[in-house]
Amino acid sequence: MSFRAGPRKGENFELSQDLNSEYRDKRKDAIKRVIASMTVGKDVSGLFPDVLKNMQTDDLEQKKLVYLYLMNYAKTQPELVILAVNTFVKDSDDPNPLVRALSIRTMGMLRAEKIIDYLCDPLQKCLRDENPYVRKTAALCVAKLYDLKPELVIENGFLEQLQEMIADSNPMVVANTVAALSDIHTAVTSNPGYNPEDPAIFVVTTNILNKLLIALNECSEWGRVAILAALARYKTDDEKEREHICERVVPQFQHVNGSVVLAAVKVVMIHMRGVHREDLQKQFIRKMAPPLVTLLSSPPEVQWVALRNVNLLLQKRSDLLQNEMRVFFCKYNDPLYVKIEKLDIMVRLAHENNVDALLSELKEYASEVDVDFVRKSIKAIGQAAIKIDSAAERCVNVLLDLIATRVSYVVQEAMVVMKDIFRRYPATYEGIIPTLCANLDELDEPEAKAALIWIIGEYASRIDNADELLSMFVDTFTEESYPVQLQTLTAVVKLFLKKPDVSQALVQRILNTATKDCDSPDVRDRAYIYWRLLSSDPAAAKAVVLAHRPPISLARTTVSPALLEELLGEVGSLASMYHKPEETFIGRGRVGADSVQRKGLDADDKLATQRALQTVAHGQQSENLLDFDDVPDAGVSQPFGLAATTAIPQTPAAASLIAGTSTNPLDDLVSIFGNTGNAMAPTQSQNSLGGLAFGNGVGSPVSAVPQSGFGSGVGSPVSQKPQDDLLGLF
Repeated sequence: MSFRAGPRKGENFELSQDLNSEYRDKRKDAIKRVIASMTVGKDVSGLFPDVLKNMQTDDLEQKKLVYLYLMNYAKTQPELVILAVNTFVKDSDDPNPLVRALSIRTMGMLRAEKIIDYLCDPLQKCLRDENPYVRKTAALCVAKLYDLKPELVIENGFLEQLQEMIADSNPMVVANTVAALSDIHTAVTSNPGYNPEDPAIFVVTTNILNKLLIALNECSEWGRVAILAALARYKTDDEKEREHICERVVPQFQHVNGSVVLAAVKVVMIHMRGVHREDLQKQFIRKMAPPLVTLLSSPPEVQWVALRNVNLLLQKRSDLLQNEMRVFFCKYNDPLYVKIEKLDIMVRLAHENNVDALLSELKEYASEVDVDFVRKSIKAIGQAAIKIDSAAERCVNVLLDLIATRVSYVVQEAMVVMKDIFRRYPATYEGIIPTLCANLDELDEPEAKAALIWIIGEYASRIDNADELLSMFVDTFTEESYPVQLQTLTAVVKLFLKKPDVSQALVQRILNTATKDCDSPDVRDRAYIYWRLLSSDPAAAKAVVLAHRPPISLARTTVSPALLEELLGEVGSLASMYHKPEETFIGRGRVGADSVQRKGLDADDKLATQRALQTVAHGQQSENLLDFDDVPDAGVSQPFGLAATTAIPQTPAAASLIAGTSTNPLDDLVSIFGNTGNAMAPTQSQNSLGGLAFGNGVGSPVSAVPQSGFGSGVGSPVSQKPQDDLLGLF
């Protein structure tokens, strides 16, 4: 018995039949169905020969559909694409300019190796075509061809033709030519083998500048973006020419497209650097504000882009939006990423006249349900207090109202903010310390605990039960996080230096625990340093641990001055949105010493740029402006768990400690610790840090602090003077 195979069936088979139909309408309908299937992801590459047969037609719509199919499947069918070359060449001579432009555009987008060589002759003709639509399409095709095969562009003189086309009478041709030349110039300069001394592909001269300014107002929005990008690259030392460029670009602020607005802002900010007339600068800044405000009525994604760029502009020109703070108030339906950017900008715009409105708004935000937004709002209150001296008391009252709500995350964030306010205004708001200490049981986050411990240690002399409060943290010392351990250790030492009679046992316990039972080398190292300071020279210990620290302040910029200038030259790009130089992005390589040198940065700016790049490399974001750990501070935990060894300030006592000639011992401390002589002299077997010896570090089996005496070191004679108090306990 034999079976006959059934007829071939399926959607592709039916499409193939219709594509080869004798009826024109049926073939066109089949092509539409093929494109629809291709659009939704179905594989219709097997129909390539059948679709190719319908390429020669007078129906422009059908030709567009076939060309679209070819662009999509040219890579998968490179052998068959060569069959379409004759039709492409024929279409490039078609009487209809739309067909000519369509053929040259499609040939440039096929990206098939075998068809590239056939592109040159049609492209030569289209670059000189009488119709501007064909010429502007051909200009972009040169950039595509350069991406595929640069040597063809150079051999056929396409670059010279493009440079001639900048003088074209049609503004759209000029815009597309500028875009093509800019792309080629970027491709050349980003090549690792590029030599800066080689002739530039595209240089804007004074003659070209005038042509670009003429074409600027007459081309499409994307053409304007390309021309504005070229104007931003133009370099001149003539102040009058800079003023002229700014005046011609300022009308673009009124454009409806946000990309055009930001590109115009970039050009004005770059060329305004060479404008020294203050009245003219203020005029440009005044005209820049309304369009930036208008961008805030855009969709959230566009808003975020605008806000990031506004943030950058405000770091350069703080007067840009000084009277526009209310437009940055958060709306209930704003996404979190937009709200956070608005908070940052509101703080930047805050001053004495509008701080009351800001505080009222921030207090309202602190009652929202979004925890992250609430935390950012409370942090913004602290930033306003640090920035505006006259508003500090009002900010503190708002924070006390928030603490009174007893909402856990609100109280804890307010505690962190209060620590920074105490650092900004020392000995000013001591009256609220009891209120803060009353919320001790509410704290379960390390940062909040560390903040309160710092406050207790800093004002230990004014808190009657400071030893009781700190003993609670000493009891759970080994269970706490490392930042809390560091703060507790420093706070107890501060308490001992201020009230030695009530805290001897407490400091003994914590030093013993920190050096023996703690897993963190940072905590152990700090404990050893305090131990040596207290036992060798109490006067120096007091000078170091209780040293006067300058008040913190709110940084005006979040990036280095050199990086800020670089980012302002990239307004509207990814670099300005992420506040990172473009070299840090994938595909752009890394900034090396020579590339930084080429940009003419001085030593400080190089260092700042390298630090910014290291921050990106380690995924660390400059989160806020309140974490000020940039001053030598023994009482503030260091970020990321780094070793928090105390920097010794240049006071007479500290200098004597370093020189080993201290002559100013404190009577009350010497009576407790005694004179240890040179019992603490470092030995060869001990680690040393900053001139102070310590042991029990990682990989160090030698104990630098034996149990028999507080001041005894390995290889050193034990102090012969009897210790009647704390020394005997150790």
